[in-house]
Amino acid sequence: MLRLTFLGTSSGVPSLTRNVSGLAVQTHLGRAWMLVDCGEGTQHQVQRAGLSLHDLQAVCISHVHGDHCFGLPGLLASAGMNARKEPLQLIAPEPVWRWLQTTLECTDTHLPYPLEWIDVADPTPWQWQPSITLSRHAQKHRVPSYAFRIDCTRAIRRLKTDALQALGLPPGPAWKALSHGQDVPFEGRLLHSADWVHEEVQHIAAVLGGDNAEPACLQAACEGAQLLVHEATYAQAVLDKVGPGPMHSSVQLVATFAQQQGVPNLILTHFSPRHHTADEQQVLRTEAQTHYQGQVFLAQDFDRFELAFDGALTRRH
Repeated sequence: MLRLTFLGTSSGVPSLTRNVSGLAVQTHLGRAWMLVDCGEGTQHQVQRAGLSLHDLQAVCISHVHGDHCFGLPGLLASAGMNARKEPLQLIAPEPVWRWLQTTLECTDTHLPYPLEWIDVADPTPWQWQPSITLSRHAQKHRVPSYAFRIDCTRAIRRLKTDALQALGLPPGPAWKALSHGQDVPFEGRLLHSADWVHEEVQHIAAVLGGDNAEPACLQAACEGAQLLVHEATYAQAVLDKVGPGPMHSSVQLVATFAQQQGVPNLILTHFSPRHHTADEQQVLRTEAQTHYQGQVFLAQDFDRFELAFDGALTRRH
C-alpha cells in the first residue's frame, strides 16, 4: 500500500487555502515516510498532518525552483532541534545541495545527524526499503526537473486450505505452523510447508511528476503504473494565453496523456492561484473528465490517498 498526503498543492506562491509543493509518501511497512519537494512552510504542514520528522527517511527535490525547495533548510534544522540522530537521505539537484550547504554554514546551523546527498540526476534506482524502489525520470521544464516513480512489492503467503481440508487436517495450530514455514507431522507423514503454501507477489507503482511541460516525457515511467500524480498548473484556455514560457502543463495535456497511457488513476495538483476558487476547480475538473475516462482527483492540501495492492485508489480527507 502507498499512502500520499498532500502538504501543498499551489504553484509558485502560497494562497490562503493552499501551500506550495510538498507531498508525503508512506507505505504499508510502518511509520517511515518520504517527502517529495519542500516548498516554504512545509514544516508547518508536516505538523498539521500529524507526521514526525523522526520518521522521515528521505527528502526528494524535483528541481531548483523555490516553491519546491525553499522550505528545506528550516525543516532540516527543526529535525535537528527535535533531537533527530538517524541519517537522512537527500535526493536533489546538485545546485540545491550547494545552496543548502551554504545556507547552513551562513546561518551557523549544525545538523546533529548525517545528511547523505544523492544527485537526482543519477539514474541508479534508490532502494528505499527492502521491497520499495525509487527511480527518477527526466521531464521538460525551464530547468532540469525530475519525476519520481515508486515501485512497491509484497509477497503474500496463502495456505492451500481446500487441499488441507481434503487431506483431513482441521484448522488450528498445524495450519498456523504451515503458514509460518514450519513442517508439520500428520498421520505418519511430514507435511512440508512449501507444498501447502502458495506465495503471491503483488506489485503497484505510482509516478509522482514534478514541473513538466510535456507529459509524454513520462511515457516509459508510466508503463505498468496504477497512479500518475502530475502538475496541472493551468486550464488549457489559460495556458493558451500565458504561452509556452513558464513550461507547465494544462489539465487537458495531462488528462489526454493519462488516457493514452491507460493509467487508471490520476491526481492533479500544483494549481495556479487563479484556479483556487471552487468555480475554477470545477472548470479544471470538467476539463479533466472531458479528456480522461479513469478515476481523477484534484488534490487539496491535507488530502490523503491510499493506493492498495489491487490498484484501487481511495481518497480520505
